[in-house]
Amino acid sequence: MSTERISELLQGLGKAATAAAGTLALAPSAQKNAALAAAAAAIRARRDDILAANERDLAAARAVHMSGARLERLRLDAERVAAIATSVADVVALPDPIGTITAEWHRPNGLTIQRVVVPIGVIGIIYESRPNVTSDAGALCLKAGNAAILRGGSESRHSSSALHACLLAGLEAAGLPPAAIQLVPTTDRAAVGYMLSGMTEYLDCLVPRGGKSLVARVRQEARVPVIGHLEGNCHVYVDRDAELSMARAIALNAKMRRTGICGAAETLLVDRACVATHLAPLVRDLLEAGCEVRGDETVRAVDPRVRPASEDDWYTEYLDAIIAARVVDGVDEAIAHIARYGSAHTESIVTANQATAERFLRRVDSAVVLHNASTQFADGGEFGMGAEIGISTDRFHARGPVGVEQLTSYKYVVRGAGQVRP
Repeated sequence: MSTERISELLQGLGKAATAAAGTLALAPSAQKNAALAAAAAAIRARRDDILAANERDLAAARAVHMSGARLERLRLDAERVAAIATSVADVVALPDPIGTITAEWHRPNGLTIQRVVVPIGVIGIIYESRPNVTSDAGALCLKAGNAAILRGGSESRHSSSALHACLLAGLEAAGLPPAAIQLVPTTDRAAVGYMLSGMTEYLDCLVPRGGKSLVARVRQEARVPVIGHLEGNCHVYVDRDAELSMARAIALNAKMRRTGICGAAETLLVDRACVATHLAPLVRDLLEAGCEVRGDETVRAVDPRVRPASEDDWYTEYLDAIIAARVVDGVDEAIAHIARYGSAHTESIVTANQATAERFLRRVDSAVVLHNASTQFADGGEFGMGAEIGISTDRFHARGPVGVEQLTSYKYVVRGAGQVRP
C-alpha cells in the first residue's frame, strides 16, 4: 500500500475516532454497559466463527514455522473464547469512573474546586499475536469513555477481525458510533509507523502490547505518550523460611502455567540457607514438567540435566519453557539481583517469615510484588479489573495492570460567584 494511501486511511480513522470520542465522553454508563453486554453475547453466539477465523491464522502461522510459544499465544479454543466473552461481560460490572469527583475543596475567596475524572480521548493500541487484546482493549476503552484505534498483528488478523465484529455488534445494539472501536484494516507495517509519528492530531496516547522489539520501537518513535512495559523478566524468590510444598507449587505455576505471558517467571532465586531441603525438589519439578533449567554452579550440582547459565540468562525474558536459577545469600541478595537484572514487572517471595516478606515487598521496586503467590496473578482480570490492556512498568500515570481507571485522566472544575483575582 502506498504511503499516500496509508496516510489517507489512518487520517480517516483518526477523524472518525475523534468524533466518536466526543460522543463517548458524554455517554451514560447504562449505554456503555449495554454495548459491552451485547458484545459479550455476540462473542458467545459467534464462537464457531471466531474459532474458524483463528484456525486460518494458526494455519498461516504454522506454514511460516512460527515458534511454539507464539503459536500458544495465538491459539484460541472454546474455553478461551468463553473466557474472552466473560472478560468483556466483567467490565460491565465495574464502576464507571467518568465523572467521579476524586477531591473537592473550598478556598477562602469562595471558589469551590473539584478534581473530576474524564476520558483520555483517543487511544491507539498496537499489538501482536494475542487475539484477546482486541476485545479487552476495545471493552476497557469503551467503559472509560475513550475511542480506540486497534492495530493487531498480521498473524492474528482473522481472529481479531472476528472479535472486532462482535464489538461492532455491541456498539450498534446500544446506539453508539461504530468508530468508537476501529480496527486498522491493513497489515502493512507502514501503518504502525504512521500511527507512531503521523497521528499526533488524533491520538492522545499509545499502548503497545507485544514483544520487546515492538515495544522498543513504539517507545522510541512515538510522538504521543506511551503506556506499557518493555519486557517481563519476572522472579520467584524462595526464602529459607518457605514451606516446601508451597514453594514447589508456586514456582511450577509461575513458570509453566502459561510460559508465553509477560507474568511468567523467568528466574528462580533460592536462599542458600534452604538449598539442602528445597533446591533439588524445585529444580526437579521444573525439569519433569518439560522446562529447561539454566543454573549457576550450585544449581547444576543438584541435577545433571541443568545447563550452565550465562550472564545474559539473568536478563532474559524467555516467554518459553526455560528458566534461569540461582542461589543467593538471603533476601537482601535476592533484592539486589532483581534490582540489577529485572525489568520492574512482577516479583514474588515465598516465605513464612512475615518480616522477611515485608522487607521484600517494601524494597523491590517493581509494578507488582507478591507474597506467597504465583507471578501469573499479575493480570487485570485476576486483580478484579475485568480485563487489562497490559502491564505498565512506568512510574507516571499508570503502573501495573492497565484497566478502566488507568485509561482516564482528570480535570479541575472551579465554581465561583463572580470572583476576580486582585
